[in-house]
Amino acid sequence: MARPVIDVRNVHRIYESEAGYTHALRGVSLSVERGEFLCIMGPSGSGKSTLMNLLGCLDTPTSGSYLLEGVDVSLLDDDELAELRATRLGFVFQSFNLLPRATVLRNVVLPLTYTSVPASERKGRAERALAAVGLPADYFDHRSNELSGGQMQRVAIARALVNDPAVILADEPTGNLDSATGEMVLTTFKRLSEQGKTIVLITHDAEVADWADRTMHIRDGRLLTDEQERALVAASSNRGRGRT
Repeated sequence: MARPVIDVRNVHRIYESEAGYTHALRGVSLSVERGEFLCIMGPSGSGKSTLMNLLGCLDTPTSGSYLLEGVDVSLLDDDELAELRATRLGFVFQSFNLLPRATVLRNVVLPLTYTSVPASERKGRAERALAAVGLPADYFDHRSNELSGGQMQRVAIARALVNDPAVILADEPTGNLDSATGEMVLTTFKRLSEQGKTIVLITHDAEVADWADRTMHIRDGRLLTDEQERALVAASSNRGRGRT
């Protein structure tokens, strides 16, 4: 069988501060296959941002292992991690993070300037990434601050795609969008998944999660399946009725 793109094994993440220790992740294990669209749901403080940082190689586990395309990222030095983030991971954020006065094309080309992609190829790759997210060529020379929220998010997705990453990590990508525009963005993710891109999306919105192939839930640093989450909610509800 093909190895998973993401393979997280019994990961713990503990932070130390003057106030003491915070156990943000508790024995998290997760496997994500190539082309899968996975949603991770959780309330504020559940550990989902910590998990996203680990998956994005912005942080490292206190214990356990994380293999990205079979590579144990804990064995990489800072330069190797930076290279991995630049070439194998694409990031999409709630706030778009585009350069407001730069053109759409310039925003998408920018990540390529930190890689070995020849300058002669960058424009073509950016144009193909923008076409993949359905943005018409008429908009390529517009400044990003001239676009609607949905158009800006599609540019952000194209920027994440331009290096042909193994995984696209999306953190609340529809949080600043109205429902119709958010649906357009989710349709883009769904289509990319069907074309073989691996998507991991973090949200607190159940309607957003419905677009994914699979949903996991994170509570108090523990990752739960849909079935485990429903059982936990039902048990909590039963305890509540028992006290009335």
